[in-house]
Amino acid sequence: MKLFPALEKMYTKEHQSALEAQRLAHFIAGAPVVFQVSRLMIKFGILKALADSKNGLTQSEIANKCKLSEYAAQVLLEASLSIGTVIFANERYQITKAGWFLINDTMVNANLNFNHDVNYLGLFKLEESLLNGKPEGLKVFGEWPTIYEGLSQLPPEVQKSWFGFDHFYSDNSFAEALKIVFANHPRTLLDVGGNTGRWAMQCVGFDSDVNVTIMDLPQQIEMMKKQTAGQPGADRIHGHGANLLDPAVPFPTGFEAIWMSQFLDCFSESEVTSILTRAACSMDKSSTVFIMETFWDRQRFETAAFDLTMTSVYFTAMANGNSKMYHSDDMTRCIEAAGLQVVKMHDGVGLGHSIVECKLKD
Repeated sequence: MKLFPALEKMYTKEHQSALEAQRLAHFIAGAPVVFQVSRLMIKFGILKALADSKNGLTQSEIANKCKLSEYAAQVLLEASLSIGTVIFANERYQITKAGWFLINDTMVNANLNFNHDVNYLGLFKLEESLLNGKPEGLKVFGEWPTIYEGLSQLPPEVQKSWFGFDHFYSDNSFAEALKIVFANHPRTLLDVGGNTGRWAMQCVGFDSDVNVTIMDLPQQIEMMKKQTAGQPGADRIHGHGANLLDPAVPFPTGFEAIWMSQFLDCFSESEVTSILTRAACSMDKSSTVFIMETFWDRQRFETAAFDLTMTSVYFTAMANGNSKMYHSDDMTRCIEAAGLQVVKMHDGVGLGHSIVECKLKD
């Protein structure tokens, strides 16, 4: 298994002493408590109050500022001492670097809301999901085979966190991705799994000649139409409703570029191969498929790989029960099995994305 240097350094050798390893084991055992305490330290404004205080605050001052009882403040602060988000010096609590990142790192914020609102309750069914190959945790929200069929019906706060997570990662890659996709000025682009049309809107804004067709579930196409209605260039965005999981559903033909962003990670390897095979059948020699994914093995920093492998568990318990954030070798194997070949791999796009540029095999 190939890994980028930072990951190889971390994942191929033991780095911890026995005491450090024991501490981590206990941290893992208490992880649900760690998560909820830290979330409430943010929600109640405790970490923000400490960040804004030059010399720290007493327990009573924190309780007062954050409108909490002394008991509630004490429980959260003492737990946070052990977690490492605050320290206690000169009879006052102060925020640590980890606490600062909790309230200032936008990626942490997107991940935290996603895990609380979308994943937390459903993860209780991870064991059943792994054994059954189905997203058993999704039942906390409804009886759909995958989260995608139910996305438009999820509670508003769950939708907000789901889209906030999804858009955070994709939006930060769009500017660089547009330059790559439009290097050869395609006039027609098929956006597969285009969701609410954010990428399509970027495309029609970037190039005044391109027409974009979004291929997605019919209910997603309806959401897209509502989101793009009346916006500049929306007349050049079209919908093609289809169930991409049905192997009998063909891809529409005549597109110079086919775009799949954070899409194939929503499917199993056999489903990925099926989708790409049908894409290949719709192409000619001049067509290009662009696949943008966050491959966990191609991350510059190990923290990014951590986030991605944890996100795989969301796919297992909540999304569909059989997909994940892929290792790039696994995706390449699917690409080649579909009759395509990788002509270029663009790494470091946005927040750890890679864009795989594919053509029909010679």
